[in-house]
Order: sequence, then C-alpha cells, then structure tokens
Amino acid sequence: MKPPVSARWLAPILLVYSVLALSFSFSTPLFEASDELWHYPLVQHLAANGLQLPVQDPTAPADWRQEGSQPPLYYLIAAVLTSGIDTSDMPRVRRINPHADIGVILPDGNANMIVHRPGAEDFPWRGTTLAVQVARLFSVVLGAGTVAVTFFLARTLFPERTEVVLGAAALNALLPMFLFISGSVNNDNLSNLLGNGLTLALVLLLAHDQLPRLRWYALIGVLCGAGLLAKLNIGFLIPLVALSCLLLSLRFRSPRPLLYGGLISGGLTIAIAGWWYLRNVQLYGDPTGLNIFLDLVGRRATPASLPQLWAEMSSFSASFWGLFGGMNVGYPAILYQILNAIAAVALLSVLMCFASAAVRRRWSAQRWWMLSIPLLWSIVTFISYLRWTAETPASQGRLIFGALSAIAIWLALGLSWPLRGRARALPVSGLALLLAAAALTAPPLVIRPAYQPPPLLPATPTQAVFRSADGTAIALRPGPRLDSAGLQPGDTLMLSQGWQMQTPASADWSQFVHVLTPDGVIIAQRDLYPGGGRLATSDIAAGSGWENPIAIRIPDTAYAPMPLTIVAGWVDRNTGERMRLADGADTLALGQLDLQPRSGSALPNPLSINFGGDVMLVGYALSDLSPQAGASFTLTLYWQALRPIARDYAIFAQVLAPPDTTQYASSDAQPANWTRPTSTWAVGEIVEDAHSLTVRDDTLPGIYDLRVGVYLQTEPGFPRLRIVSTDGTPAEDFLTLTRMRVLPKEDSE
Repeated sequence: MKPPVSARWLAPILLVYSVLALSFSFSTPLFEASDELWHYPLVQHLAANGLQLPVQDPTAPADWRQEGSQPPLYYLIAAVLTSGIDTSDMPRVRRINPHADIGVILPDGNANMIVHRPGAEDFPWRGTTLAVQVARLFSVVLGAGTVAVTFFLARTLFPERTEVVLGAAALNALLPMFLFISGSVNNDNLSNLLGNGLTLALVLLLAHDQLPRLRWYALIGVLCGAGLLAKLNIGFLIPLVALSCLLLSLRFRSPRPLLYGGLISGGLTIAIAGWWYLRNVQLYGDPTGLNIFLDLVGRRATPASLPQLWAEMSSFSASFWGLFGGMNVGYPAILYQILNAIAAVALLSVLMCFASAAVRRRWSAQRWWMLSIPLLWSIVTFISYLRWTAETPASQGRLIFGALSAIAIWLALGLSWPLRGRARALPVSGLALLLAAAALTAPPLVIRPAYQPPPLLPATPTQAVFRSADGTAIALRPGPRLDSAGLQPGDTLMLSQGWQMQTPASADWSQFVHVLTPDGVIIAQRDLYPGGGRLATSDIAAGSGWENPIAIRIPDTAYAPMPLTIVAGWVDRNTGERMRLADGADTLALGQLDLQPRSGSALPNPLSINFGGDVMLVGYALSDLSPQAGASFTLTLYWQALRPIARDYAIFAQVLAPPDTTQYASSDAQPANWTRPTSTWAVGEIVEDAHSLTVRDDTLPGIYDLRVGVYLQTEPGFPRLRIVSTDGTPAEDFLTLTRMRVLPKEDSE
C-alpha cells in the first residue's frame, strides 16, 4: 500500500485558501455578505454589554433580528476579539438600503443592503469597520481549520488515494461560496469547523485497532458540546456519536465504548452546552429557541412539499457554488449548469464506486464502519436542510457546509474512481481549476462591480424641479429614456433618467416610479435610492447629477391592451412627505406606452396560471375596469384541465381592498353558472366561465383588488387549490387578477 499523503501538501493548499478568502473579505463591502447585516450587530451588542446575551422579542426586533436566537459561541468569541474597539459609529456605518432586492437579481442593480458612506470603509480601518474586519479574519481562520479537517478526513478514509486526499482539500479550499462565507461575519464558520471536525474525530475513533483511551471520548464530548453552542444542526451528530460507540463495542465485544463513551462524551456535552438550552426553556418554552427564531425570520404560509423543494434546487445549487451578497450577486447561469453537471456525474460515479466495493468486497468491515459516519452525516445534513427549508424560505446550499468535508471527498472520489493510474487526477484537477478561476475572478469581476457607485455627473440645465418643505430640491435632467417597444404582461420595463441635486439634502429621499392605467390605477411600481440604490441623497453635493436606471416588472395578469403612463416622484420614507413640483403636483409624467396582449393565443389576456396541477387559468376578460358602486360587471375566465379531474371544484371571484377581507363584490359557483362541472372537462379543453359581480352600494370610491381562486364546496374548511408557479413553487391559494377602480355611485335623481 502507498504511504499516506504527506501533511506538507496541506500548507500550499491553506496558503491559496487564505489568499482567496482574504480577497473575498476585502472585496465585499461591510454588511453585504449573507446575513452579516444581522450577525455583526449581535457581536457588537455582546462586546458592548459585557457578553450579556439578549432576550429575543418578536414584537420588537433588534438590529440582530433572528440571529439573537442562535447558539452564542461564535458571537461570544468574536465579541471578545473585538471588545477593545470603539464601535459607537455603527449606526452611521450600517445605513440600511430600505429597497434592497434581497434574494432577487434584477437588471437595474439595487443589490446592496447598505448604502455605503464615502470613505467610511477605507483603509486604515477604524471603529465598526475595524471590528468587522477583525471578526472576518477570525472567520477566515475557522475556514482554514475546515480545509485542514477535509485533508485529514480524506487521508484517514482513503490513505492510498492521493488524488482524493489532495483533490478534496483543494475543492474545499477553492469553493467560491465557502470562501465568501469564510470571509464574512457568520456563525456558520464555527459550526462548519466543528461539524466537520466532529466527523473526523468519530472516524478516527473507529480507526482504532484497540479500545480507545478515555481521552478520545472526552475530545468528542468537547467537540459535541462546543458544536451545540455553535449551531443547532450539530445536534444531529449525536446519534452518530452513539452509533460509533456501539460499533466499537460490537467490534471489541466490550461494553466499555458504549458505556464510557456515552457517559464521558454525553456528560461533557451537557456540561458545556446544557445551560444554553435550559435558558431557552426558561425564556421561550423551547430548548432550541426555534419558535422565536421562526417568529422573527418568518415561516412559509404552508410547509413546502418535495416537488416545491425540487423546484428550488436552482437556488440551492447556485448558493452552494457561489451566490454572493444577499443572494443577489451571481455568476452567469452557464457556470452553475456546468458545475451541476459535474456534480451529478460525480454523485452517480461515487454510488457506483460504493456498489462495486461492496460486491467485490474490496474494503474491510472497519473501512465501511469508518465510511458510514461521513456517509450518514452527509445524508442527515441534507435531510435536515430539507426539513428546515420546508418551514422557512431558505433554499441556500451553503447550509450543508457542516458536511462539506465529506461532500468534497465524495466529489473527488466520484470524479477519479472510473479512471486508472495518473489519469485519476485529471477530472479532479479540472474541477479544481474551474473553481479556482471562478474564485479568482469573483472579487474583481462579480462582487466589486455590484456595489460600485455610479459616477456623479457635472451640472446641466434641467427640465423640472421637485422641492420639499425644507427647500431640498432634486431636478430631472434632460432626456428620460423608455424602452417599451412591444411590452407585454410579464415583461420588464426599462427606464433610464438623469437626476441632479439642486441643493444639499439632510434626508435620504427615495425615488418612486408608478405605471398607471388611464383610470390612475397603479399596476406596477418600483421604489429605490438613487443610482440603482447605491447612493443616498444626503451624500450627494449640490450640482451633482447621476443616471438612474430602473427596471419595473409588469405583472403577468396585467390587463391588455392598455395605454399606460409612467410617472415618477420623490418621497421621504421616514416621514411620508413627498416632494412637489412648482404646480403642486407630486408626480411627473416621464412617458407613455401601449401594453400589448401576449401573442400566440386568440384568448383575451392569455395566462398560464396553474391551480394545484389540476386546472390552468389561460385567459380572462372584464366588461368594466372601473365599475361604479352598485353597478354590475362581468368577469369571464377561460379554464383548461391539466389532467382528468374527479372532483367538482367551485370558482370564486372577489373584489376587496387588502388587508381588509371585506368582500365588496363576489361570485361563487361551479364553472359556467353550474353547467360545466370540472369532472366533465376533457384534458386540454378550453372552458368559458362567466361571472356576474355586483359592487355593493356602500363601496367607497378607491382602488380594489380582483381575486379569483378554485376550491371545494363539499369538504369542511372549503380547501382551496394553491397556485403552482412556472418554476414549480406553490404560492398563494388565490390569484390577484388585476387592480380596479370603483367609482362613486351614480346619482339616481
């Protein structure tokens, strides 16, 4: 057998990792890494308050929001490391962009979660900037520990496979998302190290050729206790600790591993972490504190099904390889597709490798026992991820990095196994080089440009001037540009305008753009700070101008054909004040466009709205978009059966003004006035379904939503079919077709 890979190979891998992780850390502006906006305030609170843990209150979220419900070990260590730094400037540095598109990539940018003050984050660092960078450096060190764990775990499992040992460590060290998280303030960095480290400790425990010394159980207890103080997911390793002790007892035919292992490791785990879980019981009635965490972070309306989770795999895979910022700064889609294909091949290959080894009995029972720990941990980690993301919308691949050492080993093993000799290293090296190229280019070409503020332009004559009550003035520069050719429902309208500060501003004003129907109904809108969200009016000098690109998505259900008007204005979100023009108006028309119906269908307003996989709403028509109070109008829906339907659904249509649930007009009936029960529909047949709705006499003039849905009248609770979006993700159990204006009741005299 070949000698094991020398540990000296780990040094260059760690050096490359460190350089890349620091590059990510230095290139990512403060608070623009995943959840750093919430993680660091908890560190700062602990540092400023003698390490006193906060009590969570969902009715009054603090700056750390849900992170205050996380196990505290990472935050406590980071607080100790930064406790001597004056961070009183944090409110000034941490200036939140209220319009940030978190988790969404849009063509007008607006990815930044913070509006960064000029010069506040420049080197030499000081105040909050220095403290965040120190905490990030701590994270980088933790990430280096995880890379080292991957090396030694691979060497323990496959000492004869150089390409697996070096390949797994390199894949871990070069993974862009791992580098990004490792360069940020995030408790995942400690839990990743401890989760993977505990996996290595269990494998080394099973590698013993004689009964382990008691100190091994003590080491496992310390790692397990620290892990449970780092993140809750480490708790899923406790059954694997028990399994390892059981396997040792069976192998050596002695109760000592199970008895001593359980007492020592279990006792230390409770001694180290038990106080935290007892505190949660006393404060929140839940040892994990997840009830408060979910109250703060938000739950899904209904738990996600497996088809829904599968539909979210694109988000999961992208955020495993590298999706930066607030899940809104990414690589070109082709890179994810290539990496996903490679991973799929590796997964299939590693399964074949295990099957071949089992059939040919190439591995000893001891090796299988050792392999069982990282195998089971990979599976348990993925299942627990599915369970978690079914409760809360968090489809992020980085959440399985607690098993990243094992995952990197399976990738390296799967890619190299089918080949022989030196050729085994080629596919692993190829993937490592691809990840290295992605990691090298991300900081300068992906991350930095996303947060680079637009250049300020010299003063120029202006067209119109908005003024606030205190005299602040913002003017429109010449030539708004509207890209609206052939615009249809579901398309994105691109608008570009130039603006100019006429006077200094003490407040941070938001621009709004509304898309209006002839009746003044807003069918689409966009609010953002200047310069794609990267500027604040309080930072812009008088006389400076900027370009403001804005992307506005027209709803899929927007009524067409329809002439639309684009208007813009400025509002102070803190006070609600709107700036006004010289004539007193608070909006300025920027242009007009004609919204065209979708092509390819003879139906009015063609749609593709899937209700529960049973029926599809394929179009609709309205006799009146602006009915009067007391008047009636007709809504015609066009349905199509997606599969044979055994039950007879009813259709509801409602006019209401959310969040008020009062129905100001409604219709509930089986399709086509009870003449076309859904059980009689042929698959693919178009069914015309007309509903007459009468607006109540007492309905006040205003804007209302028109909603439709599908439900069962014959079952308790009247269960509704949920909408399934185009990517397979179930959404609400109703569809807002359009907004409509109700006019005053006509005088009958």
